[in-house]
Amino acid sequence: MDATELARWQFGITTVYHFLFVPITIGLSFLVAGLQTAWSRTGNEKWLKLTKFYGKLLLINFAMGVVTGLVQEFQFGMNWSEYSRFVGDIFGAPLALEALLAFFLESTFLGLWIFGWDKLPKKIHLACIWIVAVGTVLSAYFILAANSWMQNPVGFRINPERGRAELTDFGAVLTNKVAVITLPHTVTGAFLTAGALMAAVAMWHLVRRPGRDTEAFRSAVKLGSWTSLVAMALLFITGDIQGKIMTEVQPMKMAAAEALYSTEQPAPFSLFTIGTLDGSRPVWSLDVPRVLSFLATGTFDGRVQGINDLQAEYTARFGPGDYKPNIPVTYWSFRLMIGLGVLAALLALWALWSIRKGRSPAPHKPSTRLLMWGMIALPLLPLAANSFGWIFTEMGRQPWIVFSQMKTAIAASPAASSGDVITSMIVYTLLYGALAVVEVGLLLHFARAGLPDVTPPPATESDEDRPLAFAY
Repeated sequence: MDATELARWQFGITTVYHFLFVPITIGLSFLVAGLQTAWSRTGNEKWLKLTKFYGKLLLINFAMGVVTGLVQEFQFGMNWSEYSRFVGDIFGAPLALEALLAFFLESTFLGLWIFGWDKLPKKIHLACIWIVAVGTVLSAYFILAANSWMQNPVGFRINPERGRAELTDFGAVLTNKVAVITLPHTVTGAFLTAGALMAAVAMWHLVRRPGRDTEAFRSAVKLGSWTSLVAMALLFITGDIQGKIMTEVQPMKMAAAEALYSTEQPAPFSLFTIGTLDGSRPVWSLDVPRVLSFLATGTFDGRVQGINDLQAEYTARFGPGDYKPNIPVTYWSFRLMIGLGVLAALLALWALWSIRKGRSPAPHKPSTRLLMWGMIALPLLPLAANSFGWIFTEMGRQPWIVFSQMKTAIAASPAASSGDVITSMIVYTLLYGALAVVEVGLLLHFARAGLPDVTPPPATESDEDRPLAFAY
């Protein structure tokens, strides 16, 4: 492989790795804020225990997300200098806001939340974690606005003398129709993931340690499972809207997602397609009539362009070249994204069913052992679904790095050799491997530890007996 292909592999691997932590951080920050709000309003000690328990898991995950996210920025300069030169004027604005505004809110108020227990007034301390949660969504919004510009470039002009894109309307970038729908779709995917993690950890404690904080963990199973189920329903709604916008701005991506080679009206939805090894044509397909037309256009009689017709159109518009993405990767990543998300929701429903009407799973029953295997898989399935979603989004755009404006083949750093990229890839692999061991070890350790003791220590001396101290 040449340096460009290696750089693509490196960016794809590091992006997917980083995004393992992002949805947990977004979703879990809101769930922890909700738990603390419940404690603040009711005074029930179980909510405080759950807040501190899941808050610790949030902090571990947040730290890993920050560390792995920094690498993404470095790669723009290391491996993608031509791309950075072309889009820097546009990309710089949302990324700067993400760092200066969103990340500032997250890091500053997370610090206040960590060290503010018993120091800040109760309501102000609660406000800190809510500000952190809002900051995670703002951070996601600015990042998605930048990425959505790559999918649907708006608010810019090409400077012919400098050969680069220049920002003309920052509002158009922030209100890009792709970004506006991608944000709720991404955030609901984060709630699916965080809810699954919360429910799985709580169910483990219910089964493995019956009688210990049972009421609290039953509440956590209910909250996490219902969060995942509601999120899955919203994912179908936002995904449907996103599919229609994708058909409008990137029709080749929709055609590739369905392996639709010929333009059809109405168009069928492919349940299963076997194509040639090079992905150039279908061999056999199992279809549902008219469904793709509805998904793409909102009507069961809609016309959906096929891969071959779009290839001819793009050749006439942009010049000779292959404008088809990798069809097998695009087709199957789209289905794995949906399928794994649905499976996670079904497991969440199973968790709810297992504790219905005050019941608890019996530890030694075969059905309980099967349930525990399902709970082990529960938080992993939405993580995998999120990853396949990003693979579909980015692979479906190829061969463009900025759709219709810049091809990936000319975006890499001309000075970066294959050896340079391989060396950095090896370093990142070793670093990320070590971080993965630390992350998983810490999460398992604190998840198994159970709920903390929140009983305040007895007073050993009265205020009158304490020594005087100066404070600034």
